[in-house]
Amino acid sequence: MSLLSKLFGGKASAKVKDIEPELYKDFLIFPDPVKASGGFRIAARIEKDIDGEVKVHNLLRVDTLASEEEAAQASINKSKVFIDQMGDRVFD
Repeated sequence: MSLLSKLFGGKASAKVKDIEPELYKDFLIFPDPVKASGGFRIAARIEKDIDGEVKVHNLLRVDTLASEEEAAQASINKSKVFIDQMGDRVFD
């Protein structure tokens, strides 16, 4: 692969996946587990439209689970707890 291909997006090695967000209390939760040694780390993007501006918070936890599917579900569950505890302060 040439240097230019590497710099400007030659063959993609990472798998591209469609992430379906989950709506929870006017927040959108996009589960996005991160590959880690021994499994997948809990991670999600939390978004909410506040006064016409989309606010974003990236949630990342040290917890790891064996499968990507388990980590995705745990990411949604952890995000819901975080939203319950913080409300709109998620974006502070």
